[in-house]
Parts: sequence; C-alpha cells; structure tokens
Amino acid sequence: MDLLAPIVVAVLVVVAVTASAPRLGLPGPLLLVVVGIGVGLLPVVPDVVVEPAVVLELVLPPLLYSSAVTMPTMDFRRDVRFISGLSVLLVGVSALVVGLVLMALVPGVGLATGIAIGAIVSPTDAVATSIGRRAGLSPRVSTVLEGEAMLNDASALVLLRSAVAATAGTVALGGVVADFVWAVLAAAAIGSLVGRLNRLVRSHLTQPAASVAVSVVAPFVAYLPTEQLGASGLVAAVTAGLVTGYGSARDLSAQDRLAEAAVWRTVELVLEGGVFLLMGLQASGLLHQVEVDHSSRGLALELGVVVATLVVLVRGAFIAPGLWLLDHRRRRRDGERRERLALMQQRLDDPDLMRRPGRMAPEQATAWGERVRRMIARETADLDYLADQRLGPREGAVLVWAGMRGAVTVAAAQSLPSSTPQRSLLVLVAFVVAAGSLLVQGSTLPTVVRRLGLDVIPDDSADRADLHARLTAAAEARLAAEDLVRPDGSRFSPGLVERVRDEIGPQLRRVLEPTGGGAATAQELRDLRRVLIEAQRAELVRQRRVGAHSSAVLDEALDQLDADQLGLDLR
Repeated sequence: MDLLAPIVVAVLVVVAVTASAPRLGLPGPLLLVVVGIGVGLLPVVPDVVVEPAVVLELVLPPLLYSSAVTMPTMDFRRDVRFISGLSVLLVGVSALVVGLVLMALVPGVGLATGIAIGAIVSPTDAVATSIGRRAGLSPRVSTVLEGEAMLNDASALVLLRSAVAATAGTVALGGVVADFVWAVLAAAAIGSLVGRLNRLVRSHLTQPAASVAVSVVAPFVAYLPTEQLGASGLVAAVTAGLVTGYGSARDLSAQDRLAEAAVWRTVELVLEGGVFLLMGLQASGLLHQVEVDHSSRGLALELGVVVATLVVLVRGAFIAPGLWLLDHRRRRRDGERRERLALMQQRLDDPDLMRRPGRMAPEQATAWGERVRRMIARETADLDYLADQRLGPREGAVLVWAGMRGAVTVAAAQSLPSSTPQRSLLVLVAFVVAAGSLLVQGSTLPTVVRRLGLDVIPDDSADRADLHARLTAAAEARLAAEDLVRPDGSRFSPGLVERVRDEIGPQLRRVLEPTGGGAATAQELRDLRRVLIEAQRAELVRQRRVGAHSSAVLDEALDQLDADQLGLDLR
C-alpha cells in the first residue's frame, strides 16, 4: 500500500506531461526527465532508488516486444547487416575507447572497470529512440535506430558481465565471444519459438480479451527461460515480437489486432513515461551518494561531458565509413544483381524450359516457378528500396545525433558491484551521459532533422494506387472463383455478385449497400463482403512478403480492412 499512492501520482504526472508536451513544442520524455529531476531535488522528497531489475526485467521486455511487433520486418531484414554492425562492433569499440580514457583520467580505475562503464554508456536506448520517431525521421532511419536499440543491449550486457568478471580475475577473449554467441543464438531460438506459439495459441482464442492477455505475458515467457539459460532475455523478447508481428495479419483476427494495438499503446505510454520520470527522480539520490563517498560532483559532471562527447565522436567515426561502404557496395552490386534477376526471369518465361527431357513433373515445375518468381520480385523490391531510401551524409548525421542513451544506462550502472572502485562517481557519470544525451540531443534532434531537410513527408500516392489496384484485382478474382459460397455452403445470388463487382469502385474498403431487398439481402451482402475482405487481406500478406510497397502504405491498407471487418462484426 505504501507504493500505491506514488504509482497513481506517477501515472497521472505521465499523462499530464505527455498531453502538455505537444502544446509546449517539446518531446514528452524530455519534460518527464526534467520534472523528475525537479521533484527529486525537493527537500520533502526522499531519495529514490530503483532496483536495476525493475527496469531490466519488468519494463524493458514488454517495451522491446511491443516495438518489435510493430516494426516492419521486411525493412529490418534489408538493413540487418548494418544494424548488426551498430549493435555489436560499435558497442565494443565505444566501450574500449571509453575504458582507455577513464583509466587515464580517474585514479584507481583500471581498464576492466573502464570498459565496464564503456559497455554501460555505449548502447542506445530503445525507449529514447521514440524521440527520434516523433521528430519525423524517414522510415529507413527509424528502422535502423530502433533495430540497433533493440539488439545492442545483448552485446553491451555480455561485455559488462565479462568486464566485471575481469576485475576479479582473468577473462579470455574467446570466452567473451562464446558468451555473446550463446546469448544471441539461444535467445533467437527461444524467442522464435515463443513468437510462433503466441500466434498459434491466439489464433484459436475467440475472445479478444484473452488474446490480448496472452500477448501481454508473451515477452516475459520469452525472457524468463532465456535468462535462466544464461542467454539474453531481451533479445528473446525482441525476436518473439518480430515473429509475432510478421504473421499477425495472417493468423490473428482484426478484432484481436485492434484490441492488442490499443492495449499496447496504453502500456507504452505508462512504461515509457514512467521510465523517464524515474530516471529524473534518481538524480538527487545519486548526487547524495557521491557526497557520502567524498567524491566530487564537479568531477562527475566533467567526466560525464567527456564521455558523452566521446561516444558521439566514436559513433560518428564508425557510421561515416560504414555508410560509405554500404553505398559503395550497393552501387557496385546493384547492376550485377539486376542482370542476374533479369536472366532468371527470362528463363522462367521460356515456355519450353520445363518441357525438356529430365525436367521435373509439371506440378513441381509450376510450384518451383512460383517460388522463384516470388524470390525475384522480393530481391527486386529490395534493390529498389535500398536505391530509393539511400542513407547519405544527411541521414548519417541524423543517425549519429539520434543515438541517445536513457534509463537502461542508469540501471546497468547501478548493477555494478559495491566493490567497484569509485562506484558512486562512475554511476553518476553514467547518469550525466544518459540525461545529457536526452536533454541535449533529444531537444535539438527535431531542429537537426528540419535543418537537414529530412522532415519532408514522401509522396506515396502512386504506391497507394498500385496497392489498391492489386487488392481490387484480388477481390474481382474472388468474385469470379467457382468456390465462391456463403458460410453455410449455399451460393451467392448471381445478381448480387454482379452488383458488387460493379460497385467495388475507387474506395478500397467500401462495397455499397443495395438500395432494397430487405434483411436477407443485407445479410447476404455482409457475408460476401467478409469473403472479399479475406481475399484482399490474403493478397496484402503476399504483397508484404514481396516488399514491393512501403510499410506505411501496407499498414494503412491493413488498418482499413480491419476497420471494415470490425464494422461488419459489430452489426
């Protein structure tokens, strides 16, 4: 009961600040940090100490899972190599550089302890990247930032654990690499299994509330056993979210998806806001602890500025050549890959190719040809996406500046053993880095995006029209199918089918109600509309797998179909 009142007040503060932020022209997370710092410094407010497990075990798994569910899987796949480099190599390089600098500047801090602090401040924060999302970043930049933030915790925590162990003994490099490989592979396997089971179980549930309940516990089902096996529970939660989101349009009902989205938006609002508020509230306690340990607040502030500047510089030095190599490789291989795909398509279009002696049976040849055509279409879409959504110097500058730290950095710092030299000073340094990156980079990021001209909303009208034409064609093909029947097995009235075929029209989600005919005709029309919605949704899933349309356009079309489906169900 002692915690009930503060929790209620905290939720109300989060809602009030989040609602006021747009009117003030500032990101809500930044205001919450400032409010938390101000409240925490009041004499009547006791020092707030948050156990690291609260953030790392209770808050992060659901937030990472929720972000992964909504992440465009095809966009993530296209940049997975670059994201992996940011999540692993950049974390390692940043930790080493920060470790060397701290070893030189702070008496009593060895290389292992310095690398531990470097591992703590190196990963970007998944919650903090929401600021970049609200700043109007392009879809590809947002995907890279969110993918990096979701995955770099694994490499950072493995490196932190190894560095802490090295302070008490010797740790072999091979052991660190083996720990990391196990942490990622085991987590990916468990998360993938949980994601598939999540979809399977929920596809058999008829009550949306029960389906949402399973969704809420899914990240913890992935996290807990993975951590018990010594792997990364956070990566498992991310993988479970990616697998769930990838197949949700096919396996889950419209009601389930809409209810789940509403619940998770509320969860994100409360947890994200609570994380930033708690981060600010801890400032007073950290300052007090430094004073008790006779350390210098000024030194902590100076070191925090140095380390924060250092990680930004290292990030820039890593991303600049990385993007150049990425673009150089794309331009060098683009023509070759397009020629290879064109040759494959030409061979598939040869009517005599599969008729030659020794070839596979006609049925097998047809199935094989369809698979190859889908592969060609997907690779072509990938090439078009990477060429259209090029990451140039302007996008690179945003990637550097948008890499903010957050509450995870503070929580990880507080997990340092009590025997760590200069512990209170180093924890405060980590807080300065996290809070400083949020307040400085977060408050200026919208201006940076605007000055670089990256806040322009792309014109996707042609893409939307093309997808609409494909979905309309799918509905027309379903109307012409021989197996077009009602749920009870009876056939639809030919006149009604013809009328609906004429009324599909320019609106994706509308088939006009007939002017007469009574309740029986209206029910028959609703049955037919359900059949057409399912046909269009199946085509939408196929288009998502190919990736020829932008994720935003696909999501918009799915939302329209879901809204139409829900309207029919409510009737």
